[in-house]
Amino acid sequence: MKIIAIAGGIGAGKSAATDYLADRGFAVIDADDVAHAVTQPGEPAWAAMRDAFGDAVLGPDQTLDRAFVADVVFHDPSALKRLNLITHGRIGEGILTRIGGASSRAVFIALPLYRPEHRAIFQIDEVWAVLASPDVALSRLVEHRQFSRTDARARLASQDTNDQRASIADHVLWNNGTFDELYAQLDGQLLRCGLIDG
Repeated sequence: MKIIAIAGGIGAGKSAATDYLADRGFAVIDADDVAHAVTQPGEPAWAAMRDAFGDAVLGPDQTLDRAFVADVVFHDPSALKRLNLITHGRIGEGILTRIGGASSRAVFIALPLYRPEHRAIFQIDEVWAVLASPDVALSRLVEHRQFSRTDARARLASQDTNDQRASIADHVLWNNGTFDELYAQLDGQLLRCGLIDG
């Protein structure tokens, strides 16, 4: 079974790529979904976050107020470090569990914060970076995700650049155009890997 990471920044189109791969019948593990699972009420990470940040991080139903947490850690590097210490190990364990339970010819892991050390941790065979130009990513965040232009620019500026992402990936898929253009690139990679027939 091949294990392939899908990396890329906010607004680049990772979800479009992984949705297509899932439709093609491949197992897809989304690190963000795992993060949601490990921070559900009663889970150890949920309790640790409540202890670290106080009840302000909880909504009226006791679930994590993700927008509030994102705002706090975005503006406070020490809070981000605390959040990462609480969640990263548990997210990694959750991803490994899901890899172990997968049965398709390939497993794709959406890793927004991909780092080279993830290759060994998850036994990754290849990394595909889905990239979009900053202008395209900005317009997607504003038009489709209702970010203000100021907030979208700040989020994009806080992330790795396309050059940084490309430098640690095996293959780059540019997603500045249509979904069909992205899907054609994905099919090309799947064909190269022998995961689909030509």
